[in-house]
Amino acid sequence: MDEKTVVVTGASRGIGRSVARTFAAEGARVVACARDVEALDELTEEVGDEGGTILTERADVRDEFDMERLMERAARESRPIDVLVACAGVNHGTPGEMPTAEESYARFDDTMRTNVRGVFAAVKEAVPHMADDARVLIPSGSVAREAKPGMGVYAVSKAADEALARGFSVDLEQTVGVVDPGLVATDLTGGQGRDPEDVAPMFVWAATEADVETVDGEILDLRTWKKATR
Repeated sequence: MDEKTVVVTGASRGIGRSVARTFAAEGARVVACARDVEALDELTEEVGDEGGTILTERADVRDEFDMERLMERAARESRPIDVLVACAGVNHGTPGEMPTAEESYARFDDTMRTNVRGVFAAVKEAVPHMADDARVLIPSGSVAREAKPGMGVYAVSKAADEALARGFSVDLEQTVGVVDPGLVATDLTGGQGRDPEDVAPMFVWAATEADVETVDGEILDLRTWKKATR
C-alpha cells in the first residue's frame, strides 16, 4: 500500500476507525472523515504514534458539498484516490428491537440519508479524482439479503447499499464491490460480534490482493477472504 491514497468515511469509530488505522499501518496515505472531531483527533494521534500517515477532516456524508470538498482535498494533497472505503453509517435503535412497521419517518429518513445517500455521495464525488484502477469498497452484512426480525430500516439501507455497489460496478471503469465481514462489534450491532481490528485486514486484502473479478459487483464474505489467505 506504499504511496497509495485511501479515503475512509465514518472513521471515528467501529469498522471505519480500524480500517483507517490498518491501511495507514500498511503504508497508505489515509484521508479519513467523520462528524466527531475529537475522535478524529484521537485517531490522528494514534496513527502518528504507529508511524502512519493520515489526514483527517470533519465531514458529513449526508452533505454532498462536504464530500466534494473531502475528495478534492484528498486528491490535491496526496494524489488520485486509489481506494475508497465508505464506512459511514448509523442505526437509530437496538438491533432486533426495530420492527419495520414501527420505524418512525424521522428514523427512516435519516438512516437512508446517511447509509444510502451518504454512500452515493461519497462515491459520486470521489469518481472525478479516482485512479483508473481504483477500488471502492462498501461494507454490508447478511441482513441485507436475509430477513431478520426487528432490523427495520437498517436492513433496508444495507440492501440499498448493495444495489448501489452493483449499479456503480457496471457504470464505472473502477472496481466497486461489497465487503461483508460478518457480525462486527460496533455501536451499530450493539457491541456484538468480532473485534473490528480482526476484520480490518479483510478490507486491505479486498483493496489490493483480491482479483478484480472477485470484487467487482460482488459480495466478499469472511469465507472467501479466509479461503484466499489461509
